[in-house]
Amino acid sequence: MGANISESIPHSVWWGWGDPARATPLSPEILTLLRERFHYNADAILSPPVALEDVVLGEGALDAESEELLRGIVGAPYISAARLDRVVHAGGKNTPDLLRRRGGDARDAPDAVVYPGSAAEVLAVLALCSERRIAVVPFGGGTSVVGGVEPLRDRFTHLITLDLSRLNRLLSVDPVSRTATFEAGIRGPAIEAALAAHNFTLGHLPQSHQEASLGGYAATRSAGQASTGYGSSDELITGLRVQTPRGELRLGGRAPASAAGPDLRELFLGSEGVLGVITEVTVRISPRVTAKSYGAWAFSSFEAGAEALRRLAQDAPAGDIPEVCRLSDAEETELNLAMSGSSSVRTLRRYLAARGLTHPALALFVWEGSDGRTRSRRRRISRLLRRAGGVWVTAGPAQAWDRGRFGAPYLRDELLGRGVFVETLETAALWSNLAATHAAVSGAIRAALVEGDAPCAIQGHISHLYPEGASLYFTFIAAAESDPFAQYARVKAAASEAIVAAGATISHHHAVGLEHAPYLEAEIGALGVRALAGVKAVLDPEGILNPRKLLG
Repeated sequence: MGANISESIPHSVWWGWGDPARATPLSPEILTLLRERFHYNADAILSPPVALEDVVLGEGALDAESEELLRGIVGAPYISAARLDRVVHAGGKNTPDLLRRRGGDARDAPDAVVYPGSAAEVLAVLALCSERRIAVVPFGGGTSVVGGVEPLRDRFTHLITLDLSRLNRLLSVDPVSRTATFEAGIRGPAIEAALAAHNFTLGHLPQSHQEASLGGYAATRSAGQASTGYGSSDELITGLRVQTPRGELRLGGRAPASAAGPDLRELFLGSEGVLGVITEVTVRISPRVTAKSYGAWAFSSFEAGAEALRRLAQDAPAGDIPEVCRLSDAEETELNLAMSGSSSVRTLRRYLAARGLTHPALALFVWEGSDGRTRSRRRRISRLLRRAGGVWVTAGPAQAWDRGRFGAPYLRDELLGRGVFVETLETAALWSNLAATHAAVSGAIRAALVEGDAPCAIQGHISHLYPEGASLYFTFIAAAESDPFAQYARVKAAASEAIVAAGATISHHHAVGLEHAPYLEAEIGALGVRALAGVKAVLDPEGILNPRKLLG
């Protein structure tokens, strides 16, 4: 049924992240750190990916009539049950997903992958699947780390993945209003390339930027690494076109604001394909970046740095706040310095120690815009940071972060192959609750991550600022246990329970998916869950869209 569409449509490698040609081997500094701190045999590849032909697929297959009807909608070349297509769409990109595929388990893969070429084709596919009770998993870049694109059949016999990567065009630019409309399947780099031709940028660059799609940004309420300056995806999106099994919705985009009832866009921002499939997105755009300014400051502790960022978010003129604001806790700062291993880092350690900063928390900032303006903004913020106790470090650490900002997922692939368990999770809290949330979640991860005294690392940082609070992002590293799936589930549950108990949000930008669904009611209440389920019953009465995500 069809050719290997994944050979002609860009996807990340089936067993890991991104383009393997962009991956780099572990540096000598990282290998030394693994040996000395974590006691790993870091030179050995313990679990290389199995060959694609050895991956085990489930026995599912569409019935001949459904296959023929779908072929009639999208065209014969654009429906596929080829091995590569099914394996690529067998899940997202969290550690269990990657371990399953590296180990050759794709038994949950969809029966077929359908690649529509227009919004009308999406609408027709949904109508057919609703009529024939075929489950549908919408798929953009497939970068979910919370189970958002798992092909879960629930009560359905058949399941297809609806891959939107053919919907990848810039449809219009309004340079006067500074908006642009795209098809939802376009990926991050293509968005920026298309807007650059008109001297604009979206400015939304999450770590998944190279793989994730605009529709995925919208469906997960994504936040880019520069969202402190540009805004998160829901702040950037002004209009949506959505296909549901019951018909099409066109929402927003006609005016800068409206009092015409509740804003129905909010139903689909963060809906994860459970209520409908986003096929077009209209966004606010900004003038293209022509210059960047960088700065890094060290603080005596994470708490002291967080207090400085609170002052920045609440007291600094909005136009001066950096587009990128990141504060690493002491453990993340130490590991980042150790992985650098350069002579300048040794000099930096002595410089900070002479100023009483023996366990510093390092803050990085990036200003974007035009040349003179970024420098003047940095000067004004520098005065605020110094008054808040910050010690100027030079621009180097922020520049280094900017150069390597998309490299962490490739590093995880390398570490997984060496038996190193590494994963991330995130939340957000009010300023008054931020330090307590950081301590509670870090402690819960540490307690659950390893048995006994096995070495581990729990790193945390602030990555997005608001007047009321900030996000918290955690990365944790340990030796993989004999059952890494149980290890992952144990840590995730402990961290999620700590987040709920702390009164923080279960997700700031990774969304709900499958993993966070059990905790949604704690945040929006039983009535809120019922309200969402009621909307789903209207738009998707057969329940075919992305089973078990968001609502559990």
